[in-house]
Amino acid sequence: MIETEAAVLTAVNEPLELTTIQVDDPEPDEVRVAVTHVGLCHSDLHYMTGTVPTGLPVVVGHEVAGVVEAIGSAVTGLRVGDRVVGALTPSCGRCANCEAGRSTQCQRVAEVRRRPRPAFRLTDGEPVERLGDVGAFSRHTLMRENALVKLDDAVPLHVGCLLACCVITGVGAVFRGARVRPGSTVAVIGCGGVGSAVVQGARLAGASAVVAIDLDEARLEAARGYGATHVVNGGVEDVAAEVRRLLGDGVDYSFEAVGSARTAATALAVLRPTGTACLVGIAPEGTELALPASDFFFGEKRLIGSYMGSGQVRQDITQLARLYQQGRLLLDEMVTQVIPFGEINEGFKAMRSGDVTRIVLDFQA
Repeated sequence: MIETEAAVLTAVNEPLELTTIQVDDPEPDEVRVAVTHVGLCHSDLHYMTGTVPTGLPVVVGHEVAGVVEAIGSAVTGLRVGDRVVGALTPSCGRCANCEAGRSTQCQRVAEVRRRPRPAFRLTDGEPVERLGDVGAFSRHTLMRENALVKLDDAVPLHVGCLLACCVITGVGAVFRGARVRPGSTVAVIGCGGVGSAVVQGARLAGASAVVAIDLDEARLEAARGYGATHVVNGGVEDVAAEVRRLLGDGVDYSFEAVGSARTAATALAVLRPTGTACLVGIAPEGTELALPASDFFFGEKRLIGSYMGSGQVRQDITQLARLYQQGRLLLDEMVTQVIPFGEINEGFKAMRSGDVTRIVLDFQA
């Protein structure tokens, strides 16, 4: 067991508290990671504001990169000193979903996540929860070997951490979730971190038109750099009508990367008949959708969800890292700011302003 510094959420809608916690020794299949960089994600804000419930106290944070510091007795694929990023959906590799190539929906994930003791404790012995069994807002964390991917030395860790969540989620939704066809048309609603990755995924998939939709003009301009061919300010009176004005009868695929019932309805409305809407953003607990049945019956539209890229996360992260090295996947451009770990609360305040793509914490600064 070691002691380390972590940012702990002790009450919703309150700042994270920088305090000392105890991190358990690795179990046989676990790795202790010295965290170097973590991206701030809107999913973390859901838990911090209580829109998605969690036990308290808890260490949130999940978009993680770092260096292997210690390994369990059964770990064979990683060594001390390896640079790694998180693959946040550990899987058994043997259930029906894993064997079908859908490890993000592993049927035995609860069993895979189980460990005999809490990984984190306060110094008085009180257990501390970890978001997604990661708890990345800590200078050290424990993760299973199959929830980590070794990163090539040519990929800097401050951008590599984005592969763990927003990039695998966005690009994976395009290729694995919706399976966008070359030459098709795409709309992306919400152009933050995940939405920016969706835009890039659509470009990589060979979409003939990519419409970026957001309320923030700076994000729309950035989306052009990622591959958007058209932009629409979401504050216009009728977003769907504007998309049809640009492209005719709507788009073949739409992606909702905000997490609200209103934008989910917009994702369906911008589709042409037979189109597919893919929900990627995490909505607050209890959110329900009210959608016109005629769109599904007469228009033969489809509505699907995509979680963490809808595929084999570890393999996909490795491939995305190659695309970055080839200059085809833009990661440096997605990092708006790198700040010291101690400024984490200021980073979340900046996130709420809406004019950033990704803020990354540097634990070595």
